[in-house]
Amino acid sequence: MVHHTPDETTADEAGITMQSPTYNLSQPPPVYKVGYPPQKNLTREFRDTLRETFFHDNPLRQYKDQSVSRKFKMGLQFLFPVFEWAKTYNLSKFRGDLIAGLTIASLCIPQDIGYSKLANLDPQYGLYSSFIPPLIYAAMGSSRDIAIGPVAVVSLLLGSLLQNEVDHSTSKEEYLRLAFTATFFAGITQATLGFLRLGFLIEFLSHAAIVGFMGGAAITIALQQLKYVLGIKNFTRKTDIVSVMESVWHSVHHGWNWQTVVIGIAFLAFLLLTKYIGKKNKKFFWVPAIAPITSVILATFFVYITRADKQGVQIVTHITKGINPSSIHKIYFTGPFVAKGFKIGVVCGMIGLTEAVAIGRTFAAMKDYQLDGNKEMVALGTMNIVGSMTSCYIATGSFSRSAVNFMAGCQTPVSNVVMSMVVLLTVLVITPLFYYTPNAILGSIIISAVIGLVDYEAAVLIWKVDKMDFIACMGAFFGVVFASVEIGLLIAVAISFAKILLQVTRPRTVLLGNLPGTTLYRNTDQYPEARHVPGVVIVRVDSAIYFSNSNYVRERIVRWLSDEEDKAKADGLPKINFLIVEMSPVIDIDTSGIHALEDLYKSLQKREIQYYAPKAKILQCNDSYGYVIYLCMRQLILSNPGSIVIEKLHSSRLTEHIGRDHIFLTVADAVRFCTSKSMQEP
Repeated sequence: MVHHTPDETTADEAGITMQSPTYNLSQPPPVYKVGYPPQKNLTREFRDTLRETFFHDNPLRQYKDQSVSRKFKMGLQFLFPVFEWAKTYNLSKFRGDLIAGLTIASLCIPQDIGYSKLANLDPQYGLYSSFIPPLIYAAMGSSRDIAIGPVAVVSLLLGSLLQNEVDHSTSKEEYLRLAFTATFFAGITQATLGFLRLGFLIEFLSHAAIVGFMGGAAITIALQQLKYVLGIKNFTRKTDIVSVMESVWHSVHHGWNWQTVVIGIAFLAFLLLTKYIGKKNKKFFWVPAIAPITSVILATFFVYITRADKQGVQIVTHITKGINPSSIHKIYFTGPFVAKGFKIGVVCGMIGLTEAVAIGRTFAAMKDYQLDGNKEMVALGTMNIVGSMTSCYIATGSFSRSAVNFMAGCQTPVSNVVMSMVVLLTVLVITPLFYYTPNAILGSIIISAVIGLVDYEAAVLIWKVDKMDFIACMGAFFGVVFASVEIGLLIAVAISFAKILLQVTRPRTVLLGNLPGTTLYRNTDQYPEARHVPGVVIVRVDSAIYFSNSNYVRERIVRWLSDEEDKAKADGLPKINFLIVEMSPVIDIDTSGIHALEDLYKSLQKREIQYYAPKAKILQCNDSYGYVIYLCMRQLILSNPGSIVIEKLHSSRLTEHIGRDHIFLTVADAVRFCTSKSMQEP
């Protein structure tokens, strides 16, 4: 490697002119003025806002300068990604998809039967939901790793919300029809959010709230399985922990079945052991994947040869054989159940969407490919719409199955197709073999599956990072565990919105000082060595100024000024002559914010400020960061407002009111101005 000294110039560099900036240290640094952005007409402003809100990723850029036929082909590939990845599909990829599909099929079949019980539906509906929806997703989905099917949390939520409207034991047909109606509207909700590019709406449920909700739902699901693991026939329909434990305790002496307890506990221990083996050694990922179907086979065989069902062991009994029947005629399109189905569908659809998109993004990041969230919503919505017409209930991405799918080496969504074919074979041929399957083993499979949803490590990290987030997490968790799934979800959403409102209405304001030997102004709490500029108070507002916080910002700034004036008086320091409000983080301002600044300016005009010794020496510093609003000696001085802010201030004539010669680019320029003004006072 050859290194050139600064004065060396080679022939290759002859055409390149490089000039280092020059500074004259004997003269003050140049002072730049704030630039005013060009005026935008209403149409352009509306278009730019619309594009940044809904089309920030510029999805149409790939269609530019393309022929009509090419645009049609690209549009078809956008809606159906299968046409894109199928062109490069080969036998090597199919081998990986085949292994992954068979592996997740062995996991999904027993889970589907168990999850259908969470939704208070017959076992075949869980299997149906792992047949049609995965096929639709394989054609329209953009994730290579998501495994589609019923999931525990959505099944429990659906069952709980449906039960509040219709009793599944006394009105089975109405319950089933309402389930299909809710699934239909869940799909409509998901697809609509995707088509209208409103995916950002699901972001309002914070990560902390999701962690708490999922953990609480996992505990609730596990407690609900005690009726199967312990063989309790008369079990409470409530889901809160107090009611469940009372039901379990009251059944100790006459409600438990010891044969069922042995089956349930033994196989639960076996399943947890296999999960531990798979977690300790990634090479054995297939062990916990095949453990559920292995447990079902062994438990079914044990019950059959011992006829334990005659001793009180509850079994699955009959599972309807055959392919998904049409259910479009069972969906409520008129009548009082339409509104109920819509409400349930929207709630369950949003939760399913949140889980699926989070799973898809997780594995996309691990494999380093992009996942279009809006496209995923359209795919998930379409599969649930079609599923509602083919006797399926709400399906989404399953984290446990997706993890197994990923570790088994899936390459494309074909692994979902393989799983779907295995499920088809099951409903056509194998369902009679599940007749003697004990409910206890299904309960054990569900308990072992949902334990992983209790992410205590994430809760501990949330506590360390953000206490407000931890409150949201615990609020959602205890709401689900001690009340109901609906209450927990409501608490999660409420706390998430409360946090947003708190941050918007009460933005952080900090006092700034100058770092010795530098030209930087920083938070005095974060940098204790930062020095206050004599006679000057510098305050920074860390938020946009809107109607919701404008009065608070003005009052908080005045309080900072009053506090610093009291300190200066107590310490015998020069009186505060200038108030500098740095607004670097202020990305926007509305009319209420402008009025607040105007009121602040007027209140400072009324202040009587007297000087001590003339020509007091004040620090002169330079700062190239951000923009500042200076309120000094009955004057409001702005420094480097952003384009949006200065445009609005100019339109409101506030810049003319205070004078354009009082608008500066940097903190140092403003401090220099205040210093010169102070030194000019007699």
